[in-house]
Amino acid sequence: MSAPVVLQVAASPVSPALVLRPWRMEDVAPLVEVSRDPTLRQWVSSVVDNDAEGTRWVQAQQQGWAAGDRFGFAVLEAQPGSIREQLVGNVVLKEVTSGKPAAEVGYWTAAHARGRGVASRALEALTSWAFDTFEADGLERLELLHQVDNLASCRVAQKSRYDFDTILPAAPPSFPRDGHLHIRRTST
Repeated sequence: MSAPVVLQVAASPVSPALVLRPWRMEDVAPLVEVSRDPTLRQWVSSVVDNDAEGTRWVQAQQQGWAAGDRFGFAVLEAQPGSIREQLVGNVVLKEVTSGKPAAEVGYWTAAHARGRGVASRALEALTSWAFDTFEADGLERLELLHQVDNLASCRVAQKSRYDFDTILPAAPPSFPRDGHLHIRRTST
């Protein structure tokens, strides 16, 4: 991946356009702000409480891009009347290895953007990009995991055509409760 990847999601009659791009240092302050949401903190594995933690988190995303095994995208929404875009979420493709048939996807949505289809629209763009980019390297399926009580995440998985596969046992501390495994294959 030499050139930065930017994915565009067209506006719909009810939703503004989205831009998915690699995380940048300019995203630290908005990341810290959206990370204050208690609902988001309930589901994410790493909490960002201040600028130093935000900087480390963004640097980790950048290192994943450099290593070619983790591709985190800031999800931004165009704001009417503004030249700046607003951070509304994150999507990530992780555990990408040439010759390995599966990789994992993940996402979160900022509190102010929930219930508007941001996660499912961003996940669809990420899914298409992942298969287009890595199918020749052997990628056949994407796996999406969420805790059983994260009903919103389950709806996003279903809406994005990730089929329920199985219940996974809890794996504390990062996965304290049982989880759902959803799968989407290249032919879907």
